[in-house]
Amino acid sequence: MAIILFSFSCGSNETKTEEATSDTTAAATTTPSPAAPASTTTTVPQTTMSTMHKVKDFDAWLASFEANDSLRLANGIHKYVIGRSTKDPNMVFVVVKVDDLAKAKAFSKNASLKQAMQKSGVIGTPTFKFTTLTFRDSAQISATLRSNTSITVKDWDKWQKSFDSTRQLNTDNGLAVRAYGYDPDDNHKVTIVTAILDSAKAAAYWNSDMLKQRRAASGAGEPTRFIYTMVKRY
Repeated sequence: MAIILFSFSCGSNETKTEEATSDTTAAATTTPSPAAPASTTTTVPQTTMSTMHKVKDFDAWLASFEANDSLRLANGIHKYVIGRSTKDPNMVFVVVKVDDLAKAKAFSKNASLKQAMQKSGVIGTPTFKFTTLTFRDSAQISATLRSNTSITVKDWDKWQKSFDSTRQLNTDNGLAVRAYGYDPDDNHKVTIVTAILDSAKAAAYWNSDMLKQRRAASGAGEPTRFIYTMVKRY
């Protein structure tokens, strides 16, 4: 009887050891599923104010611009993007995010802003433009060449549906859509920001009959493009 009990006990311990080994091996070979990549796009509306003006000296202007951050913050305005025209590097393109449209409009006409701009070396009268961006892509890309395109559309909803459905055409032709939206006071006035990944392809596409047909089908007029190099993004 003692021999039988001893044998039974040994067999039970071996079984437990095998089960434990099996569980440990299973746990060690199980790997977690890779997490889905975070989306870099958003459709949450963001109002921006863009300014275009010429400066005497870009470096001197930039230093003055960044030194006046408190003036902007006091009016609910936040630095966003600075660019320079490819045709004239002293032609500066500034885009800022705004918290309150009415307050930003008042700020654009403020005497203190005018004085600060003149002191920084701004030449002539700057132009201001407001846009409600309804699509933005914040993915990091190496290309710094940008196109800011202004068009007039007959119907915003129809244009947006057409543009989104054919966005792959931009990618196929050396362009990456970074943002688009409309004038908060008139959604027939549309702005599109694209990164230029291949200048030759983009130029050919902009002059193609295919794009002309695409614009006609979506109810869009002739575009006006400003090409610039993005030199700083905050």
